[in-house]
Amino acid sequence: MITIRRSNERGHADHGWLKSYHTFSFASYQDPDHMGFRSLRVMNEDRVASGQGFGTHAHQDMEIVSYVLDGELEHKDSMGNGEVLRPGEFQRITAGTGITHSEFNPSSEHGTHFYQIWLLPERKGLEPGYQQKAFEAADRQNKLQLVASRDGQDGSLLIHQDARIFLADLTAGNELSYPLPTGRHAWLQVLRGDASINGKPLTAGDAAAISDESELRMVASHSAELMLFDLT
Repeated sequence: MITIRRSNERGHADHGWLKSYHTFSFASYQDPDHMGFRSLRVMNEDRVASGQGFGTHAHQDMEIVSYVLDGELEHKDSMGNGEVLRPGEFQRITAGTGITHSEFNPSSEHGTHFYQIWLLPERKGLEPGYQQKAFEAADRQNKLQLVASRDGQDGSLLIHQDARIFLADLTAGNELSYPLPTGRHAWLQVLRGDASINGKPLTAGDAAAISDESELRMVASHSAELMLFDLT
């Protein structure tokens, strides 16, 4: 079964400096039919104006993954980390027992476009942690690149949940297949471009919730950047 979540059906918030689309209920956008999918709880597509950002705020008991498509995102937190996240880089924060952090666009000229993703952790009260990594772009050209996993396989970021996150850049007409074992579920998020999943067309911002499918076939209509989640 594949259920499509269209880009134009998402919640939307426009704060001037921040334009955000919420796939699942978040902040003032509350939709009881879209509270998350399996361990996925938040899937926000954010655009932050130059010189603007999120002031210091708190998180607890959540695995937070951020991925920058365009621009830069400057991060500072209560664990002593101070980093700039650039296009193609991933960040993982284990909020655990509690952290505070801020996120700003350090550019005076250009906006920042990024995805912020929250997953429920496998248990509460984890020790807070932080990772940031740039992955080789060539390793996701027309193939799935593992960027986060429960065991840090193949140098991927470590997330405290039975989940695997993949990134792929597909050129027009190319196809990827992914076997989905019985009892597993998947979420496909189209970051850029156009693609199909088992024959169902998707465009940028669209997503698909997938259950009871033995194989996923992803085909790029033109070029496409995809993020695939394998979930328990």
